[in-house]
Amino acid sequence: MKIRRPARGTIGEPITALIDVVFFLLVFFMLIGRMDATAPFEVSPPEAQTGQDLPAGGVTLSVSDEGDLALDGTLLALNVLETALRHRHEGNSDIRLRINAHQDAELRTVLPLVSLAEEIGFDDIVFIVTPGERASP
Repeated sequence: MKIRRPARGTIGEPITALIDVVFFLLVFFMLIGRMDATAPFEVSPPEAQTGQDLPAGGVTLSVSDEGDLALDGTLLALNVLETALRHRHEGNSDIRLRINAHQDAELRTVLPLVSLAEEIGFDDIVFIVTPGERASP
């Protein structure tokens, strides 16, 4: 008695070649791609100085969480703020501007105020911050 072997089916394309191509594409894109946007030069972020006394003198500009403005405790509209700052800066060009912004104030509200102060001529602009808890080593 002779036992017949079943006929072999057609062999499909080997998947090994496809895996190799995918691996090479993965390596290629990892080598040429950037994982993050890096500057073409060295950037050293500023260090916060906490625990120091608030600098005395100058003008204090307060910003509420809703964007309301107050200059030395007096509520002001944004269109009046520039005139008031210019008036304060005229008498003393070395005057300091302290910005006391609420922690929930939007950055798009605070940054234009810094630009305005620089345009007027304030050389010393200080942000008032509350120090957070220090992480234990």
